[in-house]
Amino acid sequence: MQALLNAIATMALPTDAQRVFHGRGGLHPGCEQWALDAFPPVLVLTSFQAVTEDELTTVGNALSARWAQITPDQQLNWVFQCRAEGHIETRLMSGSVPDPHVVTENGASFRVHVLKGQNHGLFLDMAEGREWVRGFVRDYPATQPRLKVLNLFAYTCAFSVVALQAGAKQVVNVDMSHGAMAIGQQNHPLNGISTGATFLMHDIFKTWGKITRSGPYGLVIVDPPSYQKGSFIATKDYAKLMRRLPELLAPGGYALLCLNAPELGLAFLQDQMKELAPELNFVQRVASPAAFADVSPERSLKVLAYQLPPLPAAVENA
Repeated sequence: MQALLNAIATMALPTDAQRVFHGRGGLHPGCEQWALDAFPPVLVLTSFQAVTEDELTTVGNALSARWAQITPDQQLNWVFQCRAEGHIETRLMSGSVPDPHVVTENGASFRVHVLKGQNHGLFLDMAEGREWVRGFVRDYPATQPRLKVLNLFAYTCAFSVVALQAGAKQVVNVDMSHGAMAIGQQNHPLNGISTGATFLMHDIFKTWGKITRSGPYGLVIVDPPSYQKGSFIATKDYAKLMRRLPELLAPGGYALLCLNAPELGLAFLQDQMKELAPELNFVQRVASPAAFADVSPERSLKVLAYQLPPLPAAVENA
């Protein structure tokens, strides 16, 4: 636990939502079970193994001591969540949690819910992916038609918010979770966005007609769960999405493929793309936030950008 305590002792006062300590990356032997996240003004400590009350007291004392140093006028709000197999719990340890609870990330605001469920409404490891989308939309050539974006497995629509902030014409958000999409619908006006977003609360694999009719798209974002029974299992369902990409994309359009499955390496995506969507060219892997550094790049979050080649100049000018 010492590496976690060291991180607490040196942490700065968080303002944006961010990870403070990432034991899961394997860079801190003996601390693999621990993660500490900031959803200001709340800290969330997660353990993927069962813990003792003495361990929680030790962490709580460390948090209290550091909080008193960096912001003596503010109370410490922290939540503990255990995700050990057979022992799932979420507990408010100190202070309170705002309701509604809104956090910021690089100028965007998002609703979160740290006391309910295992997913809090904003995946912190995708921060650089969201910045990639922001930059891609911002730099989209002015000579091209305004950008239309397809956001598959939209969850709470964070990608949609940053794309529309950056100037996208339209974002089509698709997700079968009504609860997540309801939060996504709230996130847009929270950021002053009143037009441009469409919300399809359907099973993606049963909605291809509507999805295709709204295209073609200059950017398709694919960010599915790695394993969610009844919804998506990466090992058998990702291929179905890859086959669709060429028909969904406009010439020159990009696809951003995301996968958070430590047991599946880069080859899982790259080899299948070569086979199932050979028209698309690999462009880059988007880095994860520095706070999510992993002992093995193959295990960490994978975010890969591909491009459908643009039409030849002669065809464009015909």
